[in-house]
Amino acid sequence: MIIVNYFILINLAAFLIYGLDKWKAKKGRWRISEISLISLALLGGSIGALLAIKVFKHKTRHKKFTIGIPAICVLQLSLFIWLYYFTDI
Repeated sequence: MIIVNYFILINLAAFLIYGLDKWKAKKGRWRISEISLISLALLGGSIGALLAIKVFKHKTRHKKFTIGIPAICVLQLSLFIWLYYFTDI
Protein backbone atom coordinates (compact mmCIF):
# COMPACT_ATOMS: atom_id res chain seq x y z
CA MET A 1 0.00 0.00 0.00
CA ILE A 2 2.90 2.35 0.71
CA ILE A 3 4.16 1.95 -2.87
CA VAL A 4 0.73 2.78 -4.31
CA ASN A 5 0.46 5.89 -2.12
CA TYR A 6 3.96 6.94 -3.18
CA PHE A 7 3.11 6.66 -6.88
CA ILE A 8 -0.14 8.58 -6.42
CA LEU A 9 1.68 11.39 -4.60
CA ILE A 10 4.68 11.59 -6.94
CA ASN A 11 2.41 11.69 -10.00
CA LEU A 12 0.21 14.37 -8.45
CA ALA A 13 3.32 16.36 -7.55
CA ALA A 14 4.74 15.99 -11.07
CA PHE A 15 1.46 17.12 -12.63
CA LEU A 16 1.22 20.17 -10.35
CA ILE A 17 4.87 21.16 -10.74
CA TYR A 18 4.70 20.92 -14.55
CA GLY A 19 1.58 23.10 -14.36
CA LEU A 20 3.37 25.57 -12.11
CA ASP A 21 6.28 25.75 -14.55
CA LYS A 22 3.88 26.47 -17.42
CA TRP A 23 2.27 29.23 -15.36
CA LYS A 24 5.70 30.68 -14.59
CA ALA A 25 6.59 30.56 -18.29
CA LYS A 26 3.47 32.56 -19.19
CA LYS A 27 4.19 35.13 -16.46
CA GLY A 28 7.88 35.49 -17.34
CA ARG A 29 8.97 34.31 -13.90
CA TRP A 30 11.90 32.21 -12.70
CA ARG A 31 11.38 28.67 -14.06
CA ILE A 32 11.77 25.17 -12.70
CA SER A 33 14.84 23.53 -14.22
CA GLU A 34 14.39 20.87 -16.88
CA ILE A 35 16.51 18.44 -14.86
CA SER A 36 14.08 18.85 -11.94
CA LEU A 37 11.11 18.17 -14.21
CA ILE A 38 12.75 15.09 -15.73
CA SER A 39 13.83 13.89 -12.28
CA LEU A 40 10.20 13.92 -11.14
CA ALA A 41 9.35 11.59 -14.01
CA LEU A 42 12.31 9.33 -13.24
CA LEU A 43 11.29 9.12 -9.57
CA GLY A 44 7.96 7.61 -10.59
CA GLY A 45 5.96 10.63 -11.71
CA SER A 46 6.04 9.89 -15.42
CA ILE A 47 2.27 9.47 -15.76
CA GLY A 48 1.64 12.81 -14.04
CA ALA A 49 4.33 14.46 -16.16
CA LEU A 50 2.89 13.01 -19.36
CA LEU A 51 -0.62 14.15 -18.46
CA ALA A 52 0.67 17.62 -17.62
CA ILE A 53 2.48 17.86 -20.96
CA LYS A 54 -0.81 17.07 -22.71
CA VAL A 55 -3.13 19.16 -20.50
CA PHE A 56 -0.95 22.26 -20.22
CA LYS A 57 0.64 21.90 -23.70
CA HIS A 58 3.97 22.35 -21.94
CA LYS A 59 7.43 21.38 -23.21
CA THR A 60 5.96 20.15 -26.49
CA ARG A 61 8.92 21.44 -28.54
CA HIS A 62 11.56 19.55 -26.57
CA LYS A 63 12.33 15.98 -27.67
CA LYS A 64 13.60 15.06 -24.22
CA PHE A 65 10.03 15.67 -23.03
CA THR A 66 7.95 14.56 -26.04
CA ILE A 67 9.95 11.34 -26.48
CA GLY A 68 11.76 10.94 -23.16
CA ILE A 69 8.80 11.21 -20.79
CA PRO A 70 6.64 8.69 -22.71
CA ALA A 71 9.65 6.33 -22.85
CA ILE A 72 10.14 6.64 -19.09
CA CYS A 73 6.41 6.02 -18.64
CA VAL A 74 6.50 2.83 -20.72
CA LEU A 75 9.53 1.56 -18.80
CA GLN A 76 7.94 2.31 -15.44
CA LEU A 77 4.63 0.70 -16.39
CA SER A 78 6.50 -2.35 -17.67
CA LEU A 79 8.43 -2.58 -14.41
CA PHE A 80 5.23 -2.21 -12.39
CA ILE A 81 3.51 -4.97 -14.38
CA TRP A 82 6.54 -7.23 -14.01
CA LEU A 83 6.69 -6.60 -10.26
CA TYR A 84 2.97 -7.23 -9.92
CA TYR A 85 2.98 -10.54 -11.78
CA PHE A 86 6.39 -11.97 -10.86
CA THR A 87 7.05 -10.83 -7.29
CA ASP A 88 5.18 -10.80 -3.99
CA ILE A 89 4.58 -7.07 -3.77
